[in-house]
Amino acid sequence: MNSIQATVNKILTYSCVDGPGNRLVIFLQGCNFSCVTCHNPYTVGLCNHCGDCIPACHANALELIDGQIAFDPSACDQCDACLDICPISASPMVQNISVADILEIARKNKPFLSGITVSGGEATLQLKFVITLFEAIKADSELKSLTCFVDTNGHLGAQSWGRLLPVTDGVMLDIKAFDPALHHGLTGQNNAKTLKAAKTVRDADKLYELRFLVIPGKTDTEAEIDGLTKFALSLGPDIRVRLNAFQHHGVRAEAQGWETMTKTGIDKIAAHLRKAGIPEVITPAFYL
Repeated sequence: MNSIQATVNKILTYSCVDGPGNRLVIFLQGCNFSCVTCHNPYTVGLCNHCGDCIPACHANALELIDGQIAFDPSACDQCDACLDICPISASPMVQNISVADILEIARKNKPFLSGITVSGGEATLQLKFVITLFEAIKADSELKSLTCFVDTNGHLGAQSWGRLLPVTDGVMLDIKAFDPALHHGLTGQNNAKTLKAAKTVRDADKLYELRFLVIPGKTDTEAEIDGLTKFALSLGPDIRVRLNAFQHHGVRAEAQGWETMTKTGIDKIAAHLRKAGIPEVITPAFYL
């Protein structure tokens, strides 16, 4: 089972912002949302091997072999020109990495790690890999002390949550908006599965935090913040909420022209949530 592979966009061997403590983070390629505010838009699509990126690569790290894009990481200088030109928001620099490969990376970095976080894109699109990886971590005498977290948009059915939650220690769940029409406009998807997932994960005592992106004129409205407040409180008195401030970093298309969220605005919303009875509200450490 350790030979099961995932399409991986990037691996960070050390991160202190993707869950509790110091974490190994695996960013999987592909997403079922099309968020206009995505700051990693190149993780959304899956490469269709059209070859449009090859002329843009001055380092000759990309070539087309038997109709498939071949990426040479040793030649790449990370200029990201291939990402800018891709018409479907994909990355040709992805790699197929096995569970065994991740275990080896975890062993090498174990002295510095508190756990592993699988992110994306949308991690749950490669559910078999995530479950197999977490099972392997928990079965490994050297690695079983590491916690296994998922960063997700929650757009997953009950049966799949039933498979994932038993091997997961914590879930960081993004809620993009509470009004269904607004959510669909921001993501291209309905929010019903996400809201239901939050309750499912909470009932399993695996909800580490809710994450909410605050966008001026869209999700910072009285109706949206009231929705966030009531929903968070419905999950229990000790819920943790992380407010993320919309910035232009990485975003494309129309969102580049949207107003960014200020510290003053975030602090005002955080104060409202705390006053309403939400004890732990996390705000950004810095604003780009």
